[in-house]
Amino acid sequence: MNTPKVIITIAPTGGMASKKQNPHLPTQPGEIARDVIDCWNAGASVAAIHARRPDDQATCNPDIYRDINTRIRAHSDIVINNSTGGGVDGDLLRQLPGDGWEIAWDERVKGIEAGAEMCTLDATTVNLSFEGREILFNSPPSKNRELAAAMKVRGIKPEWEVFSPTHILQDVSTLLSEGLDDGPPFVNLVLNAHRGFQGAMPYAPKTLQFMADLLPRGAILGVSGIGAAQLPAAIQSVLLGGHVRTGLEDNLYYAAGELATNQRLIERLVRIVRDLGGEPATPMEAREILGLSRRAGPMPAFGIREP
Repeated sequence: MNTPKVIITIAPTGGMASKKQNPHLPTQPGEIARDVIDCWNAGASVAAIHARRPDDQATCNPDIYRDINTRIRAHSDIVINNSTGGGVDGDLLRQLPGDGWEIAWDERVKGIEAGAEMCTLDATTVNLSFEGREILFNSPPSKNRELAAAMKVRGIKPEWEVFSPTHILQDVSTLLSEGLDDGPPFVNLVLNAHRGFQGAMPYAPKTLQFMADLLPRGAILGVSGIGAAQLPAAIQSVLLGGHVRTGLEDNLYYAAGELATNQRLIERLVRIVRDLGGEPATPMEAREILGLSRRAGPMPAFGIREP
């Protein structure tokens, strides 16, 4: 009997948390690359990267992404996934007439220009609540189509991030039906972000099962549980034959009152995957599962990083 391979993604930074909340949060290219390489050594096969400016605020500046990607690629063959969601401050935040705010679309899409194999595609419109602001994350069908087409031209595989069943049934399914992902589609269910994302679903076993059952035929299941949902959602995903994500983007704590590091979160998730009878996929195995091996030439082989 073959041991199931599980893609473990490290999301080291995100676009919302700060070092004030957890001083272990990597925000600068050298810090992010260090954590990603450590987590690759521990068993991660995909890195979900958010970029930050020198002042630690959010950006999708392709030069900063390229710096991070180059540092990682110099020591690792991990699959690099750059965000086109960005963050809630810095270059991404734009004031609307009156008291409103939005995440700037023209800044978000810059994330596809840094040479990553994958990029997130949040095919949904939501309102975010952050530090007393209500921020519009506006992703209309026309813009989603534009972004998906631009990614396809560049040979970038989308990671379809969804927060509710409607995102699967409407936004993602529509774009897939138009041939904007060569497949198999990788759909990441983000659960328990409902306190800050209007319309997002809280985590519950029945909710995850229901959303997984709605995935298009042949889709690859990924799950990101936010906060305290990270562990139970990951365990359930593995039991369903899916893949998992962890990191300080999703969960700043290792246990109640105990701040986490990316390295410890990955090490724990690797243990759990193995305890459940799976085996962490290598980056090359992850590429095979995701269909990335058909998009580009072979990646170089890397050994364990020297201290």
